[in-house]
Amino acid sequence: MKLPKVTYNSPVILTFTLLSLAAVILGMITGGGSTGLLFSVYKSSLADPLFYVRLFTHVLGHADLSHFMGNFTIILLVGPMLEEKYGGKRLLVMIAFTALVTGLINVIFFPHVALLGASGVAFMMILLSSFANSRSGEIPLTLIFVAVLYLGTEIINGIFAQDNISQMAHIIGGGCGCLFGWLIGRGKLNAQ
Repeated sequence: MKLPKVTYNSPVILTFTLLSLAAVILGMITGGGSTGLLFSVYKSSLADPLFYVRLFTHVLGHADLSHFMGNFTIILLVGPMLEEKYGGKRLLVMIAFTALVTGLINVIFFPHVALLGASGVAFMMILLSSFANSRSGEIPLTLIFVAVLYLGTEIINGIFAQDNISQMAHIIGGGCGCLFGWLIGRGKLNAQ
């Protein structure tokens, strides 16, 4: 009996996952030093070259394995379907754009807060996936339900919850997913 071949079926999502796992492990080895230096975004000098790197790499950093698992369970479930539908290069641009926007908004509006984690990217993918089977000129009912359930909960939690979870990143990530889905639906970003 021949064993099935294991394939690297979703290169962008799998590479993103492995890089993030490596960042978490490096953070554990360095007692959080590498996480603060490379994988968290916060207000710092514009003369610091790492500030610009962190605007993108903060989505690789996570506080611990539980934080990592929470985000990448969603990303590994939804991401491969999105990568197949929209293409790896396009999905990589969407991930980078979402990282940049959440990083900039955090630095501008929450200058005393360090942001890390891929939850904004996960929310982008959740909302983008709601557009997967839609046609031009249509708003999928699933998108409305997902937006109300996920983003509505984040807005309420952002107002009332006192935790270390960045509802802002979730909301901005979800907004990016809606924007990408809308642009693709209108032919502004080709699907392949």
